[in-house]
Amino acid sequence: MPTGSAGSVPERPRPVRSGAPAGPSETVPRARSGSRGASPAAAPGSRRAPASGPAPDLAPALRRDPRPRVTELRLSAFARHRGATFPVGQVTLFTGPSGSGKSTVLAAYEALARLGGGAALAEVFPDPAALVPEQARPDAQRRRGFRIGCTADGAEGPVRLDLAVQAEPELRVVGERLTAGGLVLLETALRDPSRPAVQAAWHTAGAAPVTRAPLPDDLLGTALLPLRVAGKTDGQRQVLAAAEQMVVALRSVFPCDPRPDRMRAPVRTGSGRLLRGCDNLADVLWRTRAECGRRHGLLVDAVRSGCAGPVVDLLAEPLGDGTVRALLDRGDGRRTELERLGDGELRYLALALVLFTGPGVLAVDAPGEVPDAMRGLTVLADGFDRALDPGQRAQLLRTALLMGERGHIRLVGAVSDASWAEGAGAITVVHLEA
Repeated sequence: MPTGSAGSVPERPRPVRSGAPAGPSETVPRARSGSRGASPAAAPGSRRAPASGPAPDLAPALRRDPRPRVTELRLSAFARHRGATFPVGQVTLFTGPSGSGKSTVLAAYEALARLGGGAALAEVFPDPAALVPEQARPDAQRRRGFRIGCTADGAEGPVRLDLAVQAEPELRVVGERLTAGGLVLLETALRDPSRPAVQAAWHTAGAAPVTRAPLPDDLLGTALLPLRVAGKTDGQRQVLAAAEQMVVALRSVFPCDPRPDRMRAPVRTGSGRLLRGCDNLADVLWRTRAECGRRHGLLVDAVRSGCAGPVVDLLAEPLGDGTVRALLDRGDGRRTELERLGDGELRYLALALVLFTGPGVLAVDAPGEVPDAMRGLTVLADGFDRALDPGQRAQLLRTALLMGERGHIRLVGAVSDASWAEGAGAITVVHLEA
């Protein structure tokens, strides 16, 4: 794994303890709510001896939320971050000055999400060299790389994923580890650099303690396990359950950055699934207004609170040429086209729509085989407060908290300043330093 020291070589991932002392060059997050790191993993198929002491309280386990969700991000060596561990809650806001790495944290989250959905490394990291820590020096073979990871909680308890990627001289996975409860369920390592594969070993606990096989070096091994593990032994079933929890948690992510300059013009009707830039907002309104009157009513109430002037309804109007345009109904027959709204109003409207909808409306690769009751959605919003006035920010935050309490939405955003949000409720604020 790249460490940023001389001759650093991507090796297999090592667990990062939350709250561990940081070195001189590490990013030190000051979070409002902490998290506990798991102990270092043992070899595949082995368990660490249980610690002595009183029996654990089983009540929290009985109350565990079964919906898979990411609860921690680890940027062990990624761009400007080193040895950084960040908690992820129901609503999480990353704040700090320009250059502190707020956008980088969200980019790492999105990268993990795309890998969990089966995307190849080259799609996810088009410029991998830019993600290598600046102080990382190549080894004798000119290799440098980066390390990221996360923890996903759910019915299986906390499951940790750590990934080592070689960025130079060629992009490839060189190590991956999936652990749960101190047990290594999957471990991969690059054994032969001349082959486009890593050697994988996953927990079996049958006639053989582990199963070994090659996996592609350009895909996330955890996402491939459901296709490779038979599930015949208790150990294999444990591996499958942990891998599925991680993949479901990662795939349920929607990166959103509304672009007002693309939202004003009429758009052609299509799938009715909102794009990350909200370019097709009018097409989505054309669909959702008819499909879910209750949520549309909540959206109209929110728009009334965040847009100037009276608002009776929010609707889409067909123009006869296969396109639709979005309008604010002001009452008394007066309507305002969205092209007349300011950037702040458009961003507010788009973010409110995102928070009041779900995977069926957003362009997200949600796992269709998972029941709706077991699915959540995490919205990644870089520049969440951009162009918003104080009232709009507060209303969107209340909406995010409301939908989060109902189990529909989790929000991870980057803001320039979070003083306006502190004390508003169940919010995790992570302060980054330049």
